[in-house]
Amino acid sequence: MKTNLMRQIQKFGIREKDIVESFISSGGPGGQNVNKTATCVYLKHLPTGIEVKCQQERSQALNRLLARQILIGKIEKHYQKQVEEKRRLIEKIRRQKRKPPRYIQLRRLCAKRRLSLKKQNRSFRPTSEEV
Repeated sequence: MKTNLMRQIQKFGIREKDIVESFISSGGPGGQNVNKTATCVYLKHLPTGIEVKCQQERSQALNRLLARQILIGKIEKHYQKQVEEKRRLIEKIRRQKRKPPRYIQLRRLCAKRRLSLKKQNRSFRPTSEEV
């Protein structure tokens, strides 16, 4: 379990100095242990600004492990979202630069010709000799 967590941390390049860790008194079920000790774990990943708060278990050590797993999951989603956004942008640019099909080009040319003829007919003004 721990080695898998370490592999994920290395995969995303998360450093321990980038994580701010603090302990908070948790509430709810857990009895006297929860009320006396700070078992709730708060983690913040500084580069992404992602925050995690975990108080699922009665022991601080388990909550630290769970909080790190949750944090890594959120960081993974964050990076996947960035990659997806880049891919979407590249695809959009590729579609914009793509040459339109031949039949659409012909349709546009016909429309341009009609418009130019219409404009030419507007500009024709008979002279006094023609009237």
